[in-house]
Amino acid sequence: MSLQTNLKGRLRNTFLPKSHGLMPVFEAVVNSIHAIEEKKESDKGQIVLKIERIGQKSLDLESNVLLTPISGFTITDNGCGFNDINFESFETLDSEHKIDKGCRGVGRLIWLKVFQYVEVESYFVDDEGKYKKRSFTFNAKSGVHNNNIIDAPTKITGTTIKLIGFDADYREKVPSQTEIISNYLLEHVLWYFVREGSVPEILVEDGETQFNLDNLFSEHMHKDTLSENISICNNSFELVHIKFRALVNKKHQLAFCAANRLVKEESIQGKIPGLYNKITDQFGEFIYTCYVSSDYLTKHVRSERTSFDITEDVGDLFQDITLKMIRDEVLKRAKEYLKETLSENIIAGRKRVQDFIDKHAPRYRPIVQYISEDSLVIDPDKTDKELELHLHAQWYDVERSIVSEGHDIMQPKNDEHLDEYKERLNNYLEKTANLKKSDLANYVSHRKVIIDLLQKSISKLENGLYAREDLIHELIMPMRKSSDQIFGDSCNLWLINERLAFHNYLASDKTLNSMPITDCNANKEPDLLSLRIFDNPILVNDHKDFPLASISIIEIKRPMRNDIREGEDKDPIDQSLSYLDKIREGKIKTSIGRPIPNSDNIPGYCYILCDLTPSMHRRCKRSNLTITYDGMGYFGYNVPSNAYIEVISFDQLVKAAKERNKAFFDKLGLPTN
Repeated sequence: MSLQTNLKGRLRNTFLPKSHGLMPVFEAVVNSIHAIEEKKESDKGQIVLKIERIGQKSLDLESNVLLTPISGFTITDNGCGFNDINFESFETLDSEHKIDKGCRGVGRLIWLKVFQYVEVESYFVDDEGKYKKRSFTFNAKSGVHNNNIIDAPTKITGTTIKLIGFDADYREKVPSQTEIISNYLLEHVLWYFVREGSVPEILVEDGETQFNLDNLFSEHMHKDTLSENISICNNSFELVHIKFRALVNKKHQLAFCAANRLVKEESIQGKIPGLYNKITDQFGEFIYTCYVSSDYLTKHVRSERTSFDITEDVGDLFQDITLKMIRDEVLKRAKEYLKETLSENIIAGRKRVQDFIDKHAPRYRPIVQYISEDSLVIDPDKTDKELELHLHAQWYDVERSIVSEGHDIMQPKNDEHLDEYKERLNNYLEKTANLKKSDLANYVSHRKVIIDLLQKSISKLENGLYAREDLIHELIMPMRKSSDQIFGDSCNLWLINERLAFHNYLASDKTLNSMPITDCNANKEPDLLSLRIFDNPILVNDHKDFPLASISIIEIKRPMRNDIREGEDKDPIDQSLSYLDKIREGKIKTSIGRPIPNSDNIPGYCYILCDLTPSMHRRCKRSNLTITYDGMGYFGYNVPSNAYIEVISFDQLVKAAKERNKAFFDKLGLPTN
């Protein structure tokens, strides 16, 4: 199969992510390493990667320096060169030449995925021992062309490869800073530095700037590496544990390799208890990486060398090993390797979880015993939100296991002794009881949060003003909703009175004519038609049993409002009583449309939530209401309207809610100040 005949189709079917735009460059460097090894000379080889730039300089946001765009790369080595065997291999797709080094015969395809064309100039020794020079061009349209061989002017070997015309889509997705490219290259060829044997001198040049990978390796290495072998399903895997002194790798990771090349990286931060960000041992701070290599990985690497043809979890009929199996076994060894280093982090992580549960989330305390030790070790720097989400996931797993156990517990096993079944049943019931304790703790914690939010909403804002009443309204009951549109947990009527949580029908900020409990046509009256926020009440119709029905109306006013005066539009007491009259005139019915006898005499309860400003004090006194013993509210009974009236200041609302729930908060260890 000729390269030229099949090149376009193979390029079309070769996938390379845009973020892997440097892969062809790094693969060319690996090819140079192989060429130097093939030369088999005692002198250390050398590879130079030169970054080519063109155009006007622009500011690089990551480095904050002026850089010109990268147009291409030049890779020069002093290896064996493109002799006839190597050239024939280059022209053959899926060549098996150098297959012992893990080469798949398709590496040059990704050159043309990223670059417009390639120029090659190579010096080699032919079969007769003569020094020759070969040059050719490689592109997607013509494949290999202009192959020219002449006698070499000097007795040297080596190759220069120019990757020209960097595709803009790939170029924009890769870093352009010389140091970062050098560090990435070091990561890609790191195996050659940590394996037994030597590695050629590799230089990265960018104008007058030069980085030597030997120096970078020495600079970043934290201490000696540790190698070990493990067996997975009778396949040998070699692990190399490495500690880096600086940020070559941004995160702790597993690096899966095939044929001495980096293929896939996976972050393991948080997957080993105590492994957070950078960690420290007696030599200082470091980042951990474990390099994993195996003939099995080499056999299953994909042609583009960015992933493996290995099932992630559940194996198929033809594959016994999964990536999860490999990952789990490697993580066990990594955990053992880092055991001594991570001990203090584990203690700090457990303390973070315990403190969070004690002070902020006691709902999780009853289920801690059912969560694995590793899952209770958290990065101390995680936010409360992140920690809450983690614990909630653990809580869900416990609840899920209880549901599963509940289905199984009612079916005793055939060979199960009665005492064994009783023990299993008791364990299940204990676990269920603890989960219910968690639910109760969550309910109480929710009340604490609502009270804290209410207290914050009535405080003065940074601009010196106060929050609008809609914020308070939403805390008590979502606006423009009725009881058939929301869940009970969305209503916090217990803030006012615990009995208000029990109702037959509940409407928030809706016109009277839209309510199924009355035939009142009040939308024709200006005060209701205006639909001004909170001029319409929260309406509660209690009970289905007759004649115990009652109507409760709650009016909310903006904090510190001091323009209360006589009149239905400006006096919330008069406004609430007017609403009550209109509802009664429309004849009260149940939420399912059944009439209530003597509905015009149904008792009413009017609650006004506001601050006791001077104008509000005057209206309460004019309504003949009695001030409470603490001076934080008023109450009284209006005989003509058959209604109990209670004016509750926001301070009293918060104070009373705290007092009613204090015993529960104290039991859970929640602060009430």
